[in-house]
Amino acid sequence: MANNSLSPREEQDLMINVKSLEEENRRLKEQLNGYSIIFERSLDAIVIFNKNGEFVEVNEAACQLFEMEKEELLGKQFHMFLDLVPPDILLFQQSMLHKFGSFSDELLLKLKNGKIKHIEFSMKKDAFNEFDLVIMRDISARKALERERIINEFLFKDVFNRAVDGIVIFDEFGRFIDVNPAFCISLNLEKAKLLSLSFQQFIAKECTDDFVKLLVELKEKGTAKGELSLVRFDGTVKMFELTTTSNVYSGFYMAIMRDVTEKKNMEIKLQKSEERFRAIFEQAHEAILIWNNHGHILNANPAASRTFELPLNLLVRKNLLDFVDYSDKKVRHVFEQFQKTGEIRDELTFHMPNGEDKQLEFTMKQGVIDGYHLTIFRNVTERRKIEKELRESEQKFRSIFDHAMNGILLWGEGYRILDVNPIACEIFQAPKDQLLYQSVIQFIPEKERKNFYKLVSQCERSGEAYAEMNFPSGEEEQKIIEFSLKKEIIPGVGMMTLRDITERKEMELQLRKSDTLNVVGELAAGIAHEIRNPMTALKGFIQLLQGSIKEDYSMYFNVIMSELKRIESIITEFLVLAKPQAIQYQQNDVCKIMRDTIDLISAQAMMHNVQIIAEFEENIPFIYCEPNQLKQVFINILKNAIEVMPKGGDINVNIQKTAGNQICISIRDQGCGIPQDKIKKLGEPFYTTKERGTGLGLMVSYKIIEEHQGKIDVESQVGVGTTFHITLPIERIEKEDEDEAGVQCL
Repeated sequence: MANNSLSPREEQDLMINVKSLEEENRRLKEQLNGYSIIFERSLDAIVIFNKNGEFVEVNEAACQLFEMEKEELLGKQFHMFLDLVPPDILLFQQSMLHKFGSFSDELLLKLKNGKIKHIEFSMKKDAFNEFDLVIMRDISARKALERERIINEFLFKDVFNRAVDGIVIFDEFGRFIDVNPAFCISLNLEKAKLLSLSFQQFIAKECTDDFVKLLVELKEKGTAKGELSLVRFDGTVKMFELTTTSNVYSGFYMAIMRDVTEKKNMEIKLQKSEERFRAIFEQAHEAILIWNNHGHILNANPAASRTFELPLNLLVRKNLLDFVDYSDKKVRHVFEQFQKTGEIRDELTFHMPNGEDKQLEFTMKQGVIDGYHLTIFRNVTERRKIEKELRESEQKFRSIFDHAMNGILLWGEGYRILDVNPIACEIFQAPKDQLLYQSVIQFIPEKERKNFYKLVSQCERSGEAYAEMNFPSGEEEQKIIEFSLKKEIIPGVGMMTLRDITERKEMELQLRKSDTLNVVGELAAGIAHEIRNPMTALKGFIQLLQGSIKEDYSMYFNVIMSELKRIESIITEFLVLAKPQAIQYQQNDVCKIMRDTIDLISAQAMMHNVQIIAEFEENIPFIYCEPNQLKQVFINILKNAIEVMPKGGDINVNIQKTAGNQICISIRDQGCGIPQDKIKKLGEPFYTTKERGTGLGLMVSYKIIEEHQGKIDVESQVGVGTTFHITLPIERIEKEDEDEAGVQCL
């Protein structure tokens, strides 16, 4: 058994060691307690992080910095407060920490409650084994002061450099320490040159004592104001109002100098202007009144005395409202507008003391002379009377011009249109705004421009000219316009009169046609009479001969009698041209009449290789007509259609009911067509497009349709064919009914 007992020496040494350890432990506890006090009471925030960047330990200052309780803060990631720090900055700071083991910098923290703080930090890597130590200090207030100082310095510099007034920093001897651009511009010198100079080198001689007094007052009171004239190196004088302050910048003085040269010059000019105004006021031809807010006249010039028919001493005792009827709406409106706008230009009737009324044009301005109102009057009574007469005269002219039955056009230089009335606009087929100030030549049809140039030349030579021209009117229609030109009806203005004479020309044409028809009618009556007499004799002798001959020649006699009846029928129809016939109109089926006609003429059509295609609308009503006469018309038109198609073709016959209680019979061929200028002549006596024709066939057809109260319209296209449209009324109106209808319309 071993002996574990200690010797006295060993026991003593052991006791010494235990005491030593206890002393060391006590000292370490005191030191740790001190560190704990320092850690907790430190004004700087102290944070210990683990390798994941999580809060492991924080002091009270750190809780205040992050504005969170310690329990809430521990375990949080430091990165959650670094949203405002750019990633590249964080990477740089981390690399510096890894490289050197410690690092100091600044950061922006965004707290949980949204506040932003600017901190200064110092970080030690692995300060406690694998824990990192960070000491942080809130420098937000300091940064704010720095920003404010920088902003103030920037604003001062900005104001200094941008100020409209001159700013000068100078010492107690007047030497320039700094000047702004506005002052450089005022003295027309560069800043570098000015900084080597002083006030004394620019002060005008008469202002030297004033500048000395200004410096004395500045030293005594710290501020001083005054006026100063500076002479530039080019000899021009600049006048300044200045305010000076001492010790604003490193013990120097500052002067703010406003250039009042223009203002002083304006005051001088104003003084001269007042003198001129007084002269103008007294000598002006227009009446001038100065009056107050209540309308009382305070001053008036001699012209006002003459206008208002009162001596000056009596006029200045009057009120402006004494001369007008304030119950008048216009008068009240004028003064109300004057109160609102401060100025007005208008015209009113003023009642003079002698009973005379004057029309005065005036301009009122509010408060222009020492707060009083100024009014300038002009008597426009006579002018307004003349203008009224001119307006009435112009209205009469305009009424005549616009309502004239003929077109009227006024032209100026280069035949440019100055004015044009509605009838002329209709003729040119253009609105007035499109015609005005354009050359009239561009509205003349291309085919007639050569004739128009001749007309203009004639007008230039003789002063007036006359001509007729064709103008387009609608689709493929023409109208005839009569031009009458007169040069210089007033200086620089010519007049052109335009008259649509298309109807007159057509009436003249119809008159000529009627004369021809009368001649043809008389000729037809004579020929029919001369033929009918021998025909009667022939018919009688044939009948006698038929009874006396015993042989059977009945077939021959029947043919002869049939042909004689046919000749007699033709003579009867021929007499249609001579005089109106007493025809018995009856209701008939026009479709049946057309079918019978087609059957009659189909043999001739087949011989010419022509096919007649009939197409009739269903339920065509009966019309009042003479069937034999209509058949004659259809035969004439169908025969013409066959003859214009020597190589054969189709003839389309169409019958349909149209608006207005009428029917339309259309006969269309595939012939060579008729030119537009010849269509109008169809139906005239002896006018024909055939080589050996007489034109009587169509003339008789037109006459028959006219007697049936219908009309014939022709459409044709050269090389395509021609269509005859025959329009007939379903119900015939007797002559007496027509006259009665005309009276009702009137």
